[in-house]
Amino acid sequence: MQALSVSPKASKDAGLAPLLLTVVELVRQLMEAQVIRRMETGELSDDDLDRAAESLRKLEEQVVEICNIFEIDPADLNVDLGEIGTLLPKAGGYYPGENSASPTILELLDRLLNKGIVLQGNVELGLANIDLIHAKLQLVLTAKPI
Repeated sequence: MQALSVSPKASKDAGLAPLLLTVVELVRQLMEAQVIRRMETGELSDDDLDRAAESLRKLEEQVVEICNIFEIDPADLNVDLGEIGTLLPKAGGYYPGENSASPTILELLDRLLNKGIVLQGNVELGLANIDLIHAKLQLVLTAKPI
């Protein structure tokens, strides 16, 4: 089993900040991909597009600012998952709707959101061979209104 390091150069005092910033950046890029998809299909007005672009720009600035506070290089937010590939594409390396030879996790999630997926499952958590938490899950994940 291979250990994953979110940010090897991050300050030792950063704690969970690199992981949380990585999740925020993944969600930001997913939202950006959905804005691009909707822009290309004409689903967004110019006003909607301007508001979305401004919000994405501000969120990106905040991620970079928090990275600076915790002495994290924003490039380190792109986790290398070994054989699976990377979490995020390299800058300019992905455009929604285009296929790439080795898709990143972001690209796969974007495709799933665009098409939609239903997940069902059971989760049981416990310790000392005692099941303590039982959950039955059903999740519909899509970028389209349900």
